[in-house]
Amino acid sequence: MAVGVVLEFDGGTLDQYDQVIGMMGLERGKPLPDGGVFHWVTATDSGLRVTDVWDSREQFERFAQEQIGPYSQQVGLPEPKITFHEVHNYLYKV
Repeated sequence: MAVGVVLEFDGGTLDQYDQVIGMMGLERGKPLPDGGVFHWVTATDSGLRVTDVWDSREQFERFAQEQIGPYSQQVGLPEPKITFHEVHNYLYKV
C-alpha cells in the first residue's frame, strides 16, 4: 500500500537538501529511486519539509537507512521528525 512520508528538518536549509540530493545522484525532473512515486520539498519558517509518496513504508525505510540518514548527517542536517500517512489516491503528470 502506498504511503505518504513527511520529513520535517527543523533548522535545515535548502542548500543542505541540495547537497544531499546531489550525493544521491538525483536530479530535478528525473526518475526517483525504486519505490519512490512522488517527491517535493519546501523551506518552512523553522527549516525544511520534504513530502514523498512511496510504494511502501518498507521501501522508504530501506532508502532512508541507506541514503537519507547517512547523507543528511554528512551535511549536518538535523534528525528529522517523520510522519507516515496512508495514501488513498495520488495523481501525477506523465
